[in-house]
Amino acid sequence: MIKTTNMLLEELGSYANPKSKLSRMVKNGECFPVTKGIYETDRNVPAYLLAGSIYGPSYISFEYALSFYGLIPEAVYTVTCATFEKKKKKRYETLFGTFTYRDVPSAAFPLELVLMQEDDYFYRIANPVKALCDKLYTMPPVDNAAEFADLLFDDLRIEESALSELDADRTEMLWERYHSTNVKRLAAMLRRIRK
Repeated sequence: MIKTTNMLLEELGSYANPKSKLSRMVKNGECFPVTKGIYETDRNVPAYLLAGSIYGPSYISFEYALSFYGLIPEAVYTVTCATFEKKKKKRYETLFGTFTYRDVPSAAFPLELVLMQEDDYFYRIANPVKALCDKLYTMPPVDNAAEFADLLFDDLRIEESALSELDADRTEMLWERYHSTNVKRLAAMLRRIRK
């Protein structure tokens, strides 16, 4: 379970020196530091369950979400997350894994997210079309439809069969929030596929 330093110190309030007790707990493997001020009590918890607690507001997206949904064939080990108005990328190397955070437009940030629960953990992840739009937003725009197809199928290695299952209307709505040439091209491609 994720706990802050203050939560743990409050729980350890009956000890003469709660901070020393917390240090001993870390040394004995009873809790594990994630980042400054945040601990996890289960060493084996999957990294993605911690992503929203490390830096936020954020949600899981980009390559990690694309792999999660089977849109790309590769396994992704860095938990990639979206934020907004942070102005710079963040990277955290932790005992549990690597986490990266980067901005998407504020207008797009809260849309098309799925709230997931595993045991006592909750996390937010972009739905498949949003994860792809987030990724495309971060890439340099391409000049034409042929280059866009190369970008999707060769560079990103998006599975063509999975692409046909994405919602063209949702992509169109998202494009208006991103103002990205790549997202606009995705919306056009999905409309063509649907016809």
